[in-house]
Amino acid sequence: MELIHRNLAIGIHDALQETFFEKNKYADKVIERLLKANRKWGSQDRAVVSEIFYNIIRWKKRLEYYMGEGVKPNNIYKLIIAYLLWSKTNYKKFEEFDGIKIADILTKLKKNTVPTKAIEHSIPDWLAETLEKELGPKWEKEMLALNEQAPTVLRANSLRTTTKELISDLSDENIVSYPIKNYPDAVQLEEKKNVFLTTAFKEGLFEVQDASSQKIGYFLDVKEGQRVVDACAGAGGKTLHLAALMQNKGQIIALDIFEWKLAELKRRAKRAGAHNIETRMIADNKVIKRLHEKADRLLIDAPCSGLGVLKRNPDSKWKIDQDFIDRIKKEQQQILQDYSKMLKKGGKMVYATCSILPSENNLQVDEFIKNNPNFKMIKDEKVMPSEGYDGFYMALIERFS
Repeated sequence: MELIHRNLAIGIHDALQETFFEKNKYADKVIERLLKANRKWGSQDRAVVSEIFYNIIRWKKRLEYYMGEGVKPNNIYKLIIAYLLWSKTNYKKFEEFDGIKIADILTKLKKNTVPTKAIEHSIPDWLAETLEKELGPKWEKEMLALNEQAPTVLRANSLRTTTKELISDLSDENIVSYPIKNYPDAVQLEEKKNVFLTTAFKEGLFEVQDASSQKIGYFLDVKEGQRVVDACAGAGGKTLHLAALMQNKGQIIALDIFEWKLAELKRRAKRAGAHNIETRMIADNKVIKRLHEKADRLLIDAPCSGLGVLKRNPDSKWKIDQDFIDRIKKEQQQILQDYSKMLKKGGKMVYATCSILPSENNLQVDEFIKNNPNFKMIKDEKVMPSEGYDGFYMALIERFS
C-alpha cells in the first residue's frame, strides 16, 4: 500500500472533511460518491483511497494522540500524515503536506505506548466506560475485533441459485469466493471487489449480507404460507431472506417509517424475484392497529446503537453518544410493546439488534416479558464480533395467550 498520487491524497482529505464535519454525512455514502466522481481511477487507486479513508476514520482518536491535537477542518492533512507514518505507508511529499511538523509525531510513535484504553482502541472515552461496564473484561477482545476490516459476505438467493452455483458464476467473473461452514446461504469473498458490477448481481443471484445477519431469518423459523410481518424492514436485507426461506409462498408485510427505504426494498425484491412482499409505510398508529393479532411470525429488527457493526461503519462511533443510547433503549422498549400486538396467539417473534450491549439486548427482552406475562422467551443468541462477523443479538419469543 502506498500513496504516491496527489489527486488521491486530495480525494481522501475531502472525503474525511465531509465525513467528520458535515451534518448527516456517512462514510459509506461519502466514499461511494468520491469513487463515482473519479471514474478514471484504476482498481488499485480505488483500493488505496478506500483503505486509507476507512482506517483513518477507524483510528481517529489514536491518530489525534500522535498529532498532539484534535482533528479540525484545517488539520486533516496532518491527520493523514500521522496515519501514513503510523502504518508505515510509503508516500510522496505533496505540497499539501508542506509545513507539517512530523518530529513530534515520530517521537510519540517511537515510544510505542498510549496513555489510555480509549486511545489504544480509538473510541470515545464514554464508550470505553460503557463497554467495560456492560461487557466486563472481555470488552477489549471485542473492540480488537471491531477495529478489523469487515469481510465481504454475500447471501446466495435460493429463489434463483445455490451457494455452489453462485461460487462458480462469480469465478467466471474473476471473483474468488468460498462457502462458510454452518451458514447455508453464505458466500465469502477472498478479497474486496465491487460485486455490484457483476452479471450475477444484476440477475438477482445474491445480496450483500453479513453472515451474522443471515442467522436471523433462520431464527424466526418461518414456514411456507404464513403471514410474516417485518416491522422495521429498512431496505429489506432480512425481508428478502425471509421471502427466499418461504419460497415465495405466503405473505410478508414489510413496514418502515421511511418511504425511500421501502422504495429501495421494492427495487431489490424485483431483482431477486421475491414477489410475496407487500410494503406499508408506518405513517401513523393505524398501520400497526390494523395488523393486531394478524401475524404468524414477527421480526422486530430494532433501531439500536449499531455497536456490533463498527467493522463496517467505523464513523458511527464518532456520531453517537451516551444520550443517544439512552434514547434508543426507550424506543426499543416502546417498539417491543407496541409492535408485539401484531402477533397472533401461538405466533412467534424475533427481537434482534446489531448491538453487543446487554442493556439493548437480553435486558430489554427480560423487561418486556416481565411486563407481558402472555409472552415467553424460547431461546436467544449473542453473536460477538470476535467470532469473525458482525455482532448481533436475537431472541425468539412466543405469544402463548
